[in-house]
Amino acid sequence: MLPLFVLLIHYLPLPLALGHYDICKSWVTSDDGPSWEYYACQPKSMVMKEYAIIKVDPPGITCGDPSEYFCTHENPYLCSDECDASTPDLAHPSSHMVDKDEEGLATYWQSVTWKRYPEPLVANITMSWNKTIELTDDIVVTFEYGRPTVMMLEKSLDYGRSWHPYQYYADDCIEAFGMTPKKVVNLIASNITRVLCTEEYSRWAGSKKEKNVLFEVRERFAIFAGPDLRKMENLYTRMESTKGLKDFFTLTNLRLRLLRPALGGTYVQRDNLRKYFYAISNIEVTARCKCNLHANACNFRDGALQCECEHNTTGQDCGRCKKSFRNRSWRSGSYTPIPHGSPNAYCECYGHSSRCSFIDFLNVVTCVSCKHNTRGQHCQHCRLGFYRNVSAELDDENVCIQCNCNQHGSEHERCNETGDCVCRPGATGTKCDECLLGYHWRQGCHSNVCDDELLICQNGGTCHQGQRCICSSGFKGSLCQDAKCDSTHRNCDSASSTMVMSILLLVCTLLLSLEGI
Repeated sequence: MLPLFVLLIHYLPLPLALGHYDICKSWVTSDDGPSWEYYACQPKSMVMKEYAIIKVDPPGITCGDPSEYFCTHENPYLCSDECDASTPDLAHPSSHMVDKDEEGLATYWQSVTWKRYPEPLVANITMSWNKTIELTDDIVVTFEYGRPTVMMLEKSLDYGRSWHPYQYYADDCIEAFGMTPKKVVNLIASNITRVLCTEEYSRWAGSKKEKNVLFEVRERFAIFAGPDLRKMENLYTRMESTKGLKDFFTLTNLRLRLLRPALGGTYVQRDNLRKYFYAISNIEVTARCKCNLHANACNFRDGALQCECEHNTTGQDCGRCKKSFRNRSWRSGSYTPIPHGSPNAYCECYGHSSRCSFIDFLNVVTCVSCKHNTRGQHCQHCRLGFYRNVSAELDDENVCIQCNCNQHGSEHERCNETGDCVCRPGATGTKCDECLLGYHWRQGCHSNVCDDELLICQNGGTCHQGQRCICSSGFKGSLCQDAKCDSTHRNCDSASSTMVMSILLLVCTLLLSLEGI
């Protein structure tokens, strides 16, 4: 009964196309009998903040130790609010950025005030998951008492060993980062992964009004999937074909670098520095566990998120084969072919290419710049002038062997699947570098002049390597068939003697005629 249930679930309508890859297998019946049919699959999106480890630095940047009073921009000279780490109701620890706020009461992390101005007030907030995740919605950071005038968002793909900018935020992008301000809505397919500086979240709007700062993921998705994200199959296809697109939305850590707080105006008022600080009530990260399309569930156990791997894979990200299933190398699943994908990479390039391209009018994904003398949509064929090494696997660097056809003896440089070249008339051998009987080699195969069997040298001549007759004295011609006529052979040509006698007779006749006159 279970296989039938799974089959029915698989073919039920799926919401918003995001569910294309929620089922890993279905029980199907074919001419060969019933069996499992496997698909690409991935876990559902989750709110990731509850699984994150939060770190704030530098040390001492969180307010409350020692306690201090602070002001707000609405009442900059009424500084009766207190931050005190030793009193729960007055403390603002980092955990308040990811806790669940009670209705009507927002809890928030807060930094110290800018009492050391003009020394920069800088805070770094790092979220770590000890797991690779893939963003599925916007990152939303909610600030209390004003959004920073300068900040940046960074990500790491290697658990914090290296960092890469995600987006810059400033009230003046050119002044802060030397960048021209741009909006995500103005991006196109060719620059979807471009790192921008935006000014729309940094200009003062009043702390009671606009609080959120966004890293727009949905608007980037919409470039391929449409404004309502109902063409996710287009996005998934692009994920397979566009270099770096999948990695752009993938991370292990996020870091917010707060570089200058909200000013509440155009300049810093030195006579009241207690109104300048950072306060964050929520960081919303919606993502799914990266399981390389080999799992449809991800659970939190032993202090970390863990993919529930299918397709005989294992590991935190389903990144390797199970011990008894290693006769083939591990590969990630694929979003294509649409709609169910494949448990193994559909656009497999067998290690001969690291880049694919989507051809719109054909709706296919093809490998680009195949190496190791391979060619084809999946680098599965050999280039012209090479043939398949049957003793090597398709992913072997030596899978294609050069034909090495002799340029003089072969019609062209191509050979067949066994390495045999196409020979010109008279040539033979695997590489067309030998001659058939009746031919001789001279920068290619040429017909024999003589062979001592059918083309026999005459008048005592001898055949030299089939290429020419060496004639005896007094004879010439390709087969020594003609007699020579030179100073040592005066009467060698009877026709010439007859002509001379005829001329002499004619002269005598003319002389006798003149005497009779």
